[in-house]
Amino acid sequence: MTIRPAKKEDLPILLDFEQKLIEAERPMDVTLKTEKISYYDIGAYIDTKNTEVVVAEIDNTIVGSGYGQIRNREDYFKQKQIGYIGFIYVKEEHRGKGVSQKVIQYLYDWFKTKNLDEVRLTVYEKNPRAIKAYEKVGFEKHLIEMRINLKE
Repeated sequence: MTIRPAKKEDLPILLDFEQKLIEAERPMDVTLKTEKISYYDIGAYIDTKNTEVVVAEIDNTIVGSGYGQIRNREDYFKQKQIGYIGFIYVKEEHRGKGVSQKVIQYLYDWFKTKNLDEVRLTVYEKNPRAIKAYEKVGFEKHLIEMRINLKE
């Protein structure tokens, strides 16, 4: 398995991954629109210096993705910037093979080159498989975001 920075020519595959990710998450979030949506500006992320989009390849085929992004913090935090991980996706037939772990480790290493100490991500509570995968690479639950629909 190889983890490498994404290139513009990877964009069609990455856009497909994004739609599959959204399709998997739709049942977890009733607030998402039903028509086609996009979470990320992957093309712009590939070009920007504060974001590292990566792909995982097995036998020269892209099987997974993720990005790491440097995000500014509010002044009341000790750290001025943190790392943020998103867009972790692995093709179904390659899940359970450590692909997401390798992608995340690559991003950890990238964050270290940027002198960042902390990395965060968000995950749906109703996605225990993803939570377990993130816990395997050291993430711990930190905040709980709550919501209420006043129209129900």
